[in-house]
Amino acid sequence: MAKSRTLRIALNIPAYEIQQYYEGVASNVAATAADGRTVRFPASILRSVVTREGVYGEFELAFDEHNKFLSIRRIGD
Repeated sequence: MAKSRTLRIALNIPAYEIQQYYEGVASNVAATAADGRTVRFPASILRSVVTREGVYGEFELAFDEHNKFLSIRRIGD
């Protein structure tokens, strides 16, 4: 069975900035992981966690052994 890897990130993206992703002005998000690494990923990954205010909070990204995105989930409050 394949083992997934996780990465924790904090995001603070206001609604007007998220709109740029939907309009195609920007396509990737850059964030700093809890361990200090900078990660880039497609903005489309955030669709399930966008609120009217934008994307705020701590999240856990899961990837497979080939670094293919599996899921995103909000952690904490």
